[in-house]
This record gives sequence, structure tokens and C-alpha cells, in this order.
Amino acid sequence: MGTGKQFLNKLSALARYLMMPVLMLAAVYILLVSAGSVSERQQAESLKQMEDTIYKAVLNCYAIEGSYPATIDYVEQHYGLQIDHDRYDVFYEIFAENVMPEITVIEKN
Repeated sequence: MGTGKQFLNKLSALARYLMMPVLMLAAVYILLVSAGSVSERQQAESLKQMEDTIYKAVLNCYAIEGSYPATIDYVEQHYGLQIDHDRYDVFYEIFAENVMPEITVIEKN
């Protein structure tokens, strides 16, 4: 009967000894997952800000000139729009001067 109790005590000591590394690994895993999630949110927010900036510049051009610009280059040259072309691809599709163009911004990987 004493042997069983000793075995349980040793098993309990082993469990306590292994608990700290397991908890540390779990904490590191949670931190890594959280960091990745924050990075993804920052990238999404950056992309959204770029899209909003482009739309505002295009609308500003429309308000001043009475028509939407034919190209996104025109907005960059005449309205101070700055696009990081190394980071983003911008697709600008215009149907008519008085119809809001379709603007798609994609982040390069």
C-alpha cells in the first residue's frame, strides 16, 4: 500500500515539474498567434486606407473638373495622390466621365 502512495507522489511531482514548460509553450503559442493576427489587421487597415485615399482623390477631381479622371496616373500627377506601386497594384476602370470608376487595390506579396 505504501508503494502505491509513493508512486502517486512521484507521479504528482512529475506532473508539477512538466506543467511549467507546457504552460510556457502555450503562452508562446498564444503570443505568436496574436502577433500574426495583429499583423494581418494592420495590413488590411493599410489597404483600406489606400483605397479610401484613392477614392477621395478621384472624387476631388470630379468635384473640381466635373468629370472623373481618365486614368489614375492623372490623379497622381495633378492631385498629389501618392501610391506605393512597389506595395500595391491599382486597377482603375472607367466607363464614362460621369460614372464613378471601378477602383480595385490589391496588396502585392
